[in-house]
Amino acid sequence: MPVLKSERVCGIEKSMRKVECITHCGDCAEVLLDYPADFFDLIVTSPPYADSRSKTYGGIRPDEYVEWFLPRSEQFFRVLKPSGTFVLNIKEKVVNGERHTYVIELILALRKQGWLWTEEFIWHKRNCHPGKWPNRFRDAWERCLQFNKSKHFQMFQENVMVPMGKWAETRLKHLGKHDVIRFNSQVGSGFGKNIAHWVGREKAYPSNVLHFATETDNRNHSATFPRALPEWFIKLFTKEGDWVLDPFLGSGTTCEVAQKLGRNSVGIDIVPEYIELARENINPVEMMLFERKGPYGPSVER
Repeated sequence: MPVLKSERVCGIEKSMRKVECITHCGDCAEVLLDYPADFFDLIVTSPPYADSRSKTYGGIRPDEYVEWFLPRSEQFFRVLKPSGTFVLNIKEKVVNGERHTYVIELILALRKQGWLWTEEFIWHKRNCHPGKWPNRFRDAWERCLQFNKSKHFQMFQENVMVPMGKWAETRLKHLGKHDVIRFNSQVGSGFGKNIAHWVGREKAYPSNVLHFATETDNRNHSATFPRALPEWFIKLFTKEGDWVLDPFLGSGTTCEVAQKLGRNSVGIDIVPEYIELARENINPVEMMLFERKGPYGPSVER
């Protein structure tokens, strides 16, 4: 990423840099062939679900989904850095009264391809409307599957910490004898927690359940995820100046959020109308990044 302006104040080098946002119209399996290996720091995307969006993406049948996806994930694997992360937002559909297994089959196929299935996050849709079917209730959550090429990947957990909450005001006010030591659990499930460690803390680490509301403006796209979803993963797995890829860009949400967070991004979509829509919201901008030159090399000041 080119440095446009630079100055040094009190040992901190301030650099004005252009945050790049590149969009391509085409099939990501073909477009990514033009990118070098180990280029991206994060891939976060929501591909067309099986039998969904047939008018825009053709609709991939559940029984053919894994075969369709693997050539694309092969390119994802090649262009992702060894320290990078791939986050896949996806959900099974119901076929003939039962959940189809294509997502489970895809997970197993990706592991055979070389991916490590590191974690599974659940996106809970806080504002999901009530509803039911004869044999099930309305979907109120979706999977966000985390894959990595290596067990050692960059992760900035402090960037997504959450407020402790009001429970801490009463729970930590009066500590019992078991709250100040690490003891054997009474139910035999291992060790209990030393609650005293949380005294005075204002923030805690989140769980793997993400509570984000869906957004009412569909941005002229048949399916969009909320800006908060890619924002959370971009904060967790990248730093300023890193490169983010969304190979199924849609309306451009991922690139739009990446730009605001000072990350470079590449978005790919096969529908020309969506690429034009995305380009309206993600123009290149200049942002001030702060780098401290220390004995152990540069570090980004956030």
